[in-house]
Amino acid sequence: MILAFDGSSIDGSGYLDMVRLARHSPGWLDVLVSFWSTYGLALFAVLAAFGWWRARRVGPAAAVAALAVPVVVIAAYGADSALKAVVREDRPCQSLHVKMLEACPAPRDWSFPSNHAAIAAAAAVALLCVSRRLGVVGAAAALAMAASRAWVGAHYPHDIVAGIAVGALVGLLMMAVVRRRSEAPARWIASGRLRALLIAPRTIRPSPAQHAV
Repeated sequence: MILAFDGSSIDGSGYLDMVRLARHSPGWLDVLVSFWSTYGLALFAVLAAFGWWRARRVGPAAAVAALAVPVVVIAAYGADSALKAVVREDRPCQSLHVKMLEACPAPRDWSFPSNHAAIAAAAAVALLCVSRRLGVVGAAAALAMAASRAWVGAHYPHDIVAGIAVGALVGLLMMAVVRRRSEAPARWIASGRLRALLIAPRTIRPSPAQHAV
């Protein structure tokens, strides 16, 4: 039998307040938040793809930074999952035996820290290093994702705060390294067959003579 940590003693009352609020809210709001909580991470993939598409027109180094966004997200997920395995905190629905908007996860699907919050925070920080505008959108989306995980009852508030901290830290550290060391890999990739990953193909305009033909 695996001993699990009971996080309800930290902020269980705050968790219960959130669950009650969600339970007495309009049905359409719960549906909207639940949808975002389940599928909202896809938005970060769209933002990352758009950031890469635009970065190719800035320069190879900028494109390398944009390509690093999914790598940062995967690293943040790995770090967060490793911390989960160490702490082994039961989900609040298992410790407090409350009904939540989502189905209660199976035992050993640990709660601390929140993977969703970590992924969203890492993506937001990485996007901010690619484009300020995309970073602002990513930060707003990350906060919305973090709030949604509390709303549906999947995590205690401290799980979410910790997830944001893990994701933001991984994002800051990795993007700092990428920005300092992007020149060499940018030159290497730009000189080979993968050049299109870093440099947008230029549209070849026909000459006046071609127009006349």
